[in-house]
Amino acid sequence: MSHGADSLKSILFALCANTAIALAKLAAALVTGSGAMLAESIHSFADAGNQSLLILGLKRAKIPPSEDYPLGYGKSIYFWSFIVAIILFSLGGLFSLYEGWHKLSHPEPLTYPLVAIGVLLFAILAEGISMWGCLREVNKVRGGRSYWRWFRESRQSELLVVFGEDLAALAGLVFALVAILVALITGNPVYDAIGTLVIGVLLLLIAILIGNEVRSLLIGQSADPLHRQQMQTWLEQRPEIDKLFNLLTMQMGNDLMVAVKAQMVETGSQQGLVEAINGVEAEFRKQFAGVRWLFFEPDCRD
Repeated sequence: MSHGADSLKSILFALCANTAIALAKLAAALVTGSGAMLAESIHSFADAGNQSLLILGLKRAKIPPSEDYPLGYGKSIYFWSFIVAIILFSLGGLFSLYEGWHKLSHPEPLTYPLVAIGVLLFAILAEGISMWGCLREVNKVRGGRSYWRWFRESRQSELLVVFGEDLAALAGLVFALVAILVALITGNPVYDAIGTLVIGVLLLLIAILIGNEVRSLLIGQSADPLHRQQMQTWLEQRPEIDKLFNLLTMQMGNDLMVAVKAQMVETGSQQGLVEAINGVEAEFRKQFAGVRWLFFEPDCRD
């Protein structure tokens, strides 16, 4: 199923990396007075907050079903992922835009730029390791698809957020490094302000992309298209099924709800029909481990 990736491992890995990086960036920003560095420190603190909320979301999603919530709390992770994308990402982006505009209006010379460069190089290395860990989990479920297609089709919102964070972090660090180097070479601090503005735009863009994907999950999306096709092919090949009329799926966090409508092969008795359906359901659950709710409707027409 689509949840072969260990999302929690990626989140914890990113949390540790971002906390250390944020502290290093903040110290460098206070020493150097770099707006791009300050924007990057806020970005990293926001990332650490993001991961804390994602861990909370994963924990809430494991609450068992109740009378009021018969399908469980699996979608809780979508809510917290949406909060991460819209609020923290946007706040980080808006702060970066504000800081960049302020620095552009009131340019200030950099102090100790080599300190900022050293911290940025350390952060790029740490974020690179974090990105490598995230990509390792993504590749477990990507199934040969491009990263962009996986991003659009994945149903693991928490992995989407970590992927987006790491990608934005690496790109932002490179922009900040280039901005400081150009400002150092030219002696013009305006380039530092421009780098800060670019980081802000990048964060807002990532927020919009992730927010749009999580919005779809909150509304109610089917299973990952790749795995839905696998389910359909598996059902059509079952000897007990004469014709598959319809297959409905809905992703509920790490769980999946599936409804099947099919014409069964004649068994000659009601008991035989029941046993055939039970057999298909049992094998289906073995084949697709993420299925928690399975509803099977035998019929002679769609």
